[in-house]
Amino acid sequence: MGRADISMRLKSEIWVKAYLRRCAGQGAMGVVLRHGDDDAGAIHIKVLRGDGQASVFQPAPAGFDEVAEDRRWVQSFKGAFVAETEAQRLLDREAEFDSDAWIVEIEDRDGRHFLGDDLIA
Repeated sequence: MGRADISMRLKSEIWVKAYLRRCAGQGAMGVVLRHGDDDAGAIHIKVLRGDGQASVFQPAPAGFDEVAEDRRWVQSFKGAFVAETEAQRLLDREAEFDSDAWIVEIEDRDGRHFLGDDLIA
């Protein structure tokens, strides 16, 4: 059986709950701003820094290696952090486009994202 035949990607709801626990364990506060589809909703993460700047991480586009099995992330803004209002506008557009999308907000004074090495760009 090939790797593609046994895809075991976690359901979105389970991944979000585990991610929020990971953040809390590191001293950051996280909340679900928008609850998406429990099974396969795309997850968007806004990291809010203590100075009011925010960064957004979105699912990597299809076609990257291992995306089917593992969640991979791309940072939405090249400068990493932008005004929170700009980050929220982007997320509002995503929610309008995709009714199944999740939006998770992490408040961390230092702007840590807690996504480990799961970033690709």
